[in-house]
Amino acid sequence: MRDEELLTAVASGDAVAVREAVTEGAWLEARDARGRTPLLLAAAADHADVAQLLVSAGADPDAPDHQGDTPWLVTGATGSVAMLRALLPAGPDLDHANRDGATVVILAAERGHADYVRAVLEAGAAVDHIDDRGLTALLETVIVGDGSERFQEVVRLLLAAGADPRRTDRDGVTAFEHAVAKGHLEVAALLRDAIRPRP
Repeated sequence: MRDEELLTAVASGDAVAVREAVTEGAWLEARDARGRTPLLLAAAADHADVAQLLVSAGADPDAPDHQGDTPWLVTGATGSVAMLRALLPAGPDLDHANRDGATVVILAAERGHADYVRAVLEAGAAVDHIDDRGLTALLETVIVGDGSERFQEVVRLLLAAGADPRRTDRDGVTAFEHAVAKGHLEVAALLRDAIRPRP
């Protein structure tokens, strides 16, 4: 019963009720019908204060649900820097990959979450992880993104962190060539400058 109360309290963002449920012995790794833990629910709803309570009590940031998603992976999709910071003290696997081989860097980059990309790279996440489609975060940013300023900023951040602009997709196409083909001239310029030999 306490486990159900904890899951309900987390879903509603009720930090007081969460604290009470945990104090009274609710299981931190309880699961709902979809296999989601309280911490995963908190991450999905961006209840950072609730996540901090759960992390302080020892919740696992890498506990997967039925689809293999974890609280940590969810932060990459939502782009919540506050949730990232709430989960970091729990020691998540920064480069844990989802069912498609994507890490939080890839998930955030392809959505244009520039602030998150900056924060997670500063935390030490790998910049050139390759997902199951053979793509890195840089390639995903260019292929999926719309070339707007937020995606340009993600490209800048990835390049500054050491992303390889010469890496190609499985068809041998570089991020620069993708940017040109899509007409994203600002992104193409950033990548051209990164590829150009230094004098």
